[in-house]
Amino acid sequence: MSLKYAVLAALLEGEASGYELAKVFDVSLANFWPATPQQLYRELERLAQDGLIEARVVQQERRPNKRMFTLTEAGRRDLATFAAAPPRRPTAIRDELLIKIQAVDGTDPEVTRELIEERRSWARGKLDRYERVRDRLLGGLTEEEYLRDADRIGPYLTLMAGITFEEESLRWCERVLVILKQRVALG
Repeated sequence: MSLKYAVLAALLEGEASGYELAKVFDVSLANFWPATPQQLYRELERLAQDGLIEARVVQQERRPNKRMFTLTEAGRRDLATFAAAPPRRPTAIRDELLIKIQAVDGTDPEVTRELIEERRSWARGKLDRYERVRDRLLGGLTEEEYLRDADRIGPYLTLMAGITFEEESLRWCERVLVILKQRVALG
């Protein structure tokens, strides 16, 4: 998959500037499809050239003019075709920390413990951020109420995946720390 479909999916929310899309990527899409602002702006230009999105310029007085992007009907059709097709390949994990853990038997357990604690802290921070996003998205509604009444549920469903991923990362970190502590105790 390319960044193209992540951008088209983000524009289902409605018209947005490149800056607003970068924020959407940072908060909701980065957990499964990260992109730098530079990549995002290049992709927006390509999508506009291909007729999948339209751009309009908004004049601003004290700031540079900004471009606002919306999906075209061609973009909606392309995204619908993509969304209906099966994924090309299953998810693959590429995680440098896991290579380091694979080599744990030849390293200082204290260094490994520090790496796991850092990952645990990072996962906890992302989980906290995702939960704040969920609270804002729900706006005081129960999950059932939100899902029943929302115009779009895709952002909520992907947010659930991010929350689940970080919860599992935390569980894994906790388990690894217990095992490392046991190994050190056995000496």
